[in-house]
Amino acid sequence: MTVLVEHFTSDSRIEEKKMKDERDDELLWDGGLLVPKSKEADGFDAPDINFLGHSFRDYENGASERQKGVEEFYRMQHIHQTYDFVKEMRKEYGKLNKMDMSIWECCELLNNVVDDSDPDLDEPQIQHLLQTAEAIRRDYPNEDWLHLTALIHDLGKVLLLPEFGGLPQWAVVGDTFPVGCAFDSANIHHKYFKENPDNSNPKYNTKNGVYSEGCGLDNVLMSWGHDDYMYLVAKENGTTLPHAGLFIIRYHSFYPLHKAGTYTHLMSEEDKEDLKWLHVFNKYDLYSKSKVQVDVEQVKPYYISLINKYFPAKLKW
Repeated sequence: MTVLVEHFTSDSRIEEKKMKDERDDELLWDGGLLVPKSKEADGFDAPDINFLGHSFRDYENGASERQKGVEEFYRMQHIHQTYDFVKEMRKEYGKLNKMDMSIWECCELLNNVVDDSDPDLDEPQIQHLLQTAEAIRRDYPNEDWLHLTALIHDLGKVLLLPEFGGLPQWAVVGDTFPVGCAFDSANIHHKYFKENPDNSNPKYNTKNGVYSEGCGLDNVLMSWGHDDYMYLVAKENGTTLPHAGLFIIRYHSFYPLHKAGTYTHLMSEEDKEDLKWLHVFNKYDLYSKSKVQVDVEQVKPYYISLINKYFPAKLKW
């Protein structure tokens, strides 16, 4: 599947050529259809260090208390994220009976959340959402679905709040990975999986586990957290975002796949097409984190217009 990333009406080749010319700096044409350029070729200038003075996603620098806290987070996550736990969480939160609210209301609610698993960020989450969305908006001005995807990709972190059950951090944030099959060594702090019950269960500890090669990620259970929850919220509330948008939401924390290139044996051909867009998104998600804050009120009208385009006024959460 190749995603058509712009909805427009054109009855002439002149109109089509105009759209093509506007995007020459952003997208490649493949057989007449649009696909994202490779991340190396799109001109994105990624910084070498984060605002804390460390390399991005530096999980080995144990000198700081924050780094020690991040490692303890992954120890807990790797021990407790089992196949049965994920099934239980999906059943409970798939009911979508916690709250009725709009997308923007959820953005504001996220002001109360700080992600303890992220060594690159200590700002309220609303700023990370807007920093990511605005960076993408600057470089991909015509892909409004991608702007909105960036805005909402972390909204599932409301699971940390009391009104959503107040789940522990290890059940909400951090890198994600498939459950029901072997834990690949590319996972951060892989050593802690030794204490996960699934690691010694022959049903779950082989390469494919309960899955078959090429089954497609839609058929794979991922460790439970904000990615999968927001994916369920968007899908079940009837969003009109393209499939690539939903793919980004569900797998943006799946670093063993889109960073290390593991677990590809489970992917379908459609997954491979959507992964191109996830690669585009990921560098903005990672490298746009900054102490320079976005003026929320200034950009709010634009994002409200996108929310109205792709989502109902109120959603079940």
